[in-house]
Amino acid sequence: MSDLGSEEGSEAGEAAGGIGEYEGGRNSEGQRHGFGKAQLPNADTYEGEYECGLRNGHGTYRFKNGAIYTGDYLQNKKHGKGVFFYPDGSKYAGDWVHDQRQGYGEYLYANGDTYTGEWANNKRHGQGTYVYKDTGSKYVGCWVNGIQDGPAELIHLNHRFKGRFLNGKPLGRGKFIFDIGCEQHGEYIQPVQEKEEEEDEEPPLPLEPIWKVSEITKLTPWSPHDEELLDPREAAGASGTAVTDEAVSHPTSDAGGEGEGREEEVNQDQEDQEITDFGG
Repeated sequence: MSDLGSEEGSEAGEAAGGIGEYEGGRNSEGQRHGFGKAQLPNADTYEGEYECGLRNGHGTYRFKNGAIYTGDYLQNKKHGKGVFFYPDGSKYAGDWVHDQRQGYGEYLYANGDTYTGEWANNKRHGQGTYVYKDTGSKYVGCWVNGIQDGPAELIHLNHRFKGRFLNGKPLGRGKFIFDIGCEQHGEYIQPVQEKEEEEDEEPPLPLEPIWKVSEITKLTPWSPHDEELLDPREAAGASGTAVTDEAVSHPTSDAGGEGEGREEEVNQDQEDQEITDFGG
């Protein structure tokens, strides 16, 4: 049985007031009410506020494996503001709704990466910033169900990519902006997957998007949030810039953040496992 199951399994007993050791207030019906301390049969402990037999208000729940949640409860569910310390050293601090990470919060992962932003149904969802500890790079933009998706910037040490992401990969029109004062405009194109004749084999992995350069210009105000945009060549003509592709290093491998993307996927799997084990 997972630790989440053991926590939920303790609720009925706590409501009845007859399972585990308890020291604290009770109401006229004998239910746990007010401040109390409970030692549950599975060796978990809870210290905090109760209302009519249920964890309600502020409290601290300690799992037998070392995980700790301290924060707000509503009818035995993590609800409001709270911090969850996981056994592997990771931590989430932020909003909870009915036992789920939802609202705004910060997640510090075991490998040192961080995500700060919006959550929905335990997933990174909405606007948020993901920082990769090993490289210092960061993704700033939209997320959908835990995946990079929508307008965003991928910021590196001396350059950044501005464009759109789809299912965790850059796709469509975008630009690389370099600190030396120039931009490389272009488009990420999804290669066509060739169909294999043998149907019994596993489907091949999707091909990585390919960066196709259209022009190098001076700095321009283009943004992926814009609805109607000037063609990069028109922007170059307006600025009078005549720069070749060789004027700046080719950054194609950086926009996708392949190594960084793998770290982010590993951390997504970690989140999913913690949901299974602890409910958040």
